[in-house]
Amino acid sequence: MKYSELAVFIIYFMAMLGIGVYFFIRAKGKGGEKDYFLGGRQMGPWVTALSAGASDMSAWVLMGLPASIYAYGMGQTWIAIGLAAGYILSWVFMAPRLRRFSVAANDSITIPQYLTNRFLSKSKALQVICAVIFVFAYAIYAASSIKACGTLFNTVLGINVNAAMYIAAFIIIGYTFLGGFRAVCWTDFFQGLLMLGALLIAPIFALALVKSGHAISTAHFSENYWNFMSSGKLNWGSWADILTGFGWGLGYFGMPHIIIRFMAIRSQKEVKKSAVVAISWTVLILIFAVLVGSVGRMFLGEIENSSLVFITMVRAIFPGVISGILLSAILAGAMSTADSQLLASASAFAADVYKPMIRKQADEREMFWAGRIVIIIIAIVAVIIAANPNSGTIMGLVGNAWGVFGAAFGPALLLSLFWKRFTFMGAIAGIVAGAAADVIWLAFFSGTGLYEIIPGFVVGIIAAVVVTLCGKGPGAEVEKLYDKSVALKD
Repeated sequence: MKYSELAVFIIYFMAMLGIGVYFFIRAKGKGGEKDYFLGGRQMGPWVTALSAGASDMSAWVLMGLPASIYAYGMGQTWIAIGLAAGYILSWVFMAPRLRRFSVAANDSITIPQYLTNRFLSKSKALQVICAVIFVFAYAIYAASSIKACGTLFNTVLGINVNAAMYIAAFIIIGYTFLGGFRAVCWTDFFQGLLMLGALLIAPIFALALVKSGHAISTAHFSENYWNFMSSGKLNWGSWADILTGFGWGLGYFGMPHIIIRFMAIRSQKEVKKSAVVAISWTVLILIFAVLVGSVGRMFLGEIENSSLVFITMVRAIFPGVISGILLSAILAGAMSTADSQLLASASAFAADVYKPMIRKQADEREMFWAGRIVIIIIAIVAVIIAANPNSGTIMGLVGNAWGVFGAAFGPALLLSLFWKRFTFMGAIAGIVAGAAADVIWLAFFSGTGLYEIIPGFVVGIIAAVVVTLCGKGPGAEVEKLYDKSVALKD
């Protein structure tokens, strides 16, 4: 164990907690639920952009994606290509409309609340369905981040994996619990910068050492390692890998903890500035994550656990303090995603279930505490999942949760923003059918190699359109709200 790395990790954790305490003190006695769960819609373009990116690119971009490239070759790059395409499309087409529509729809602060208000519905069915999916999928998603922290601490510091996961969960709960959305966004901002720096530096230094003949071991590459059309796993699997890669991009249209940033931007005119920053950051992150995997194989040769390629490479190149800073990027990726997921779950429960269905007379203080209790509960469930040795890989856990969210919410959100005829019942049908199809495909048809989000997304769209067309129209008032949302300016 390098004590300098331990010291860096402790300083890093204290800094994150400090941000949470700062926003807790600053907000005490001020603001309301919109301030705690959405930052009062006052987030600037740079913070919004990097927060959206960091909450998206969790530890899997430093461990899961490089591991796939390292082990199977460049055919796995289609994941990065699909993610880049989906992210660009979501910022260009979805962000401007969702910012306007959420304001027009009774100043909605959560995705379930927006979908209900968009159709002027008094029914709480959609909000409850969404909240259930949130809690289920976010527990799995957060487990991947907590598992990454456990792997990091165990590998670098020799700390027991389970103990390390408890520590990481405690820190994440701490600053999310205290500071709310503002603390989450500002910690994500700094963590996003750290992630980008680490992914830029590590492969560049490793490649320079390879070129100068200082590689640790001779690399052996499979016949099709550099072939973008080969999966590296299945001779017939290239078609499935390409479709799966682009399927990952579909997730951006239904990922609540990412697209809620679109709703939090300070003004409509700053959406474009945020989009430029966010897209640039994400494309660079994905390019260098791919380089970590391929350059890591050149520099390290064969290692037993491919998910440790980034950790092993950094520790082999840099002295303790520098390696500690760079390895903190894994903590940044894990924490920046987990905090956003916990807050999104808390806001969905407090605003969409607790107040309207359990305690209609609950004041804002009571809602805050209801949300904070949910944060603790989901974090505990996530730790239990992560501690289970049969829970799967970091990338596998992310993929499962990503698929459910994209298939469930992507079709409904897109149709709500771009189809005037779309109805409330169509939205419910799309969400339920998309989530169900995703889970069924994962359970029974995963052997095809096709990512479950694709059939789930297709089924969700078909169900939403069919139910909408078979029922009554949305009504004059809903159509009027749609027209108002399209034309709304800050």
